[in-house]
Amino acid sequence: MNWEMIQAAQARLAGHARRTPLLSSPFIDQLAGRRVLIKAEPLQHTGSFKFRGAWSAISALDEEALKAGVIAFSSGNHAQGVALAARQRGTAAVIIMPADAPQLKIDNTRALGAEVVLYDRATEDRDAIGEELSQARGLTLIKPYDEPLVIAGQGTTGIEIAEQTAEAGVTSGDVLVCCGGGGLTSGIALALEVRAPGFRVRPVEPEGYDDVTRSLAEGKIRRNEQLAGGLCDAIVTPQPGNLTFPIMQRLCGPGVVVPEEDCLRAMAVAFSRLKLVLEPGGAVALAAALYHGAGIEGEAVVAIASGGNVDAEVYRMALERYGDGD
Repeated sequence: MNWEMIQAAQARLAGHARRTPLLSSPFIDQLAGRRVLIKAEPLQHTGSFKFRGAWSAISALDEEALKAGVIAFSSGNHAQGVALAARQRGTAAVIIMPADAPQLKIDNTRALGAEVVLYDRATEDRDAIGEELSQARGLTLIKPYDEPLVIAGQGTTGIEIAEQTAEAGVTSGDVLVCCGGGGLTSGIALALEVRAPGFRVRPVEPEGYDDVTRSLAEGKIRRNEQLAGGLCDAIVTPQPGNLTFPIMQRLCGPGVVVPEEDCLRAMAVAFSRLKLVLEPGGAVALAAALYHGAGIEGEAVVAIASGGNVDAEVYRMALERYGDGD
């Protein structure tokens, strides 16, 4: 996994992925007590950064693999990214999704033409299901984060951050990344190491699902005790990836852990001040910037808003509780 792979992914993504904006608001700056720049990945195709990695991986397949089709496992955002990329490349996609994923994500994945296979993430092993189906049907497995081509695609977010922060006159500080298995976090860290070394990447996770934070603190991979039930489904994974963890260990600062309630507050702020829709898992980095700034370095901070695929009832709950956005 190297810088050249990210550059190659950027070339393949040209004309296919959106260059998402870096947003700001004086109200958010005042609330956070520093300048906050928000990378708006909910405005990416399918509503999250995941399209980047999906297109990067699928666009690199040879004709034989494309003819056979692809398979992926995801709580929803990677699912939709793979489904769209597969459709655009003219190949079939099978997506393994947890049965408790937001219905919006399940419905959208099916609407994009993918076959959806549901499983119980508390009692069943999605990796085992994926391996069995991929072997039986000859499908290429597109892993959600522990795959070099996927990490490279997510790393293009880091290239854009380097360019956009330079345009904004910001060259150093912490970059807060919503973190599940670490594909986006490690990809951004690899890109910034080359393009903007003044920044430090910080993984952000919800309470109860802080495997990356604990793994970085202890120097070895740690698992989450629970794998279901949280609001931040988009970034709930069993443990950091075997590929992503060494990258994060080398390049990232300490993790930040935030309560789910702060994610709901951040969702309301994003709506009120930016008119940007976030899902809970996509709001953890903004929540850290707004409410957990004591351990964050720099006069300015970059927060990745990683996804906006939220069910209506969850979004309604966030706005009813914190609709004033402060």
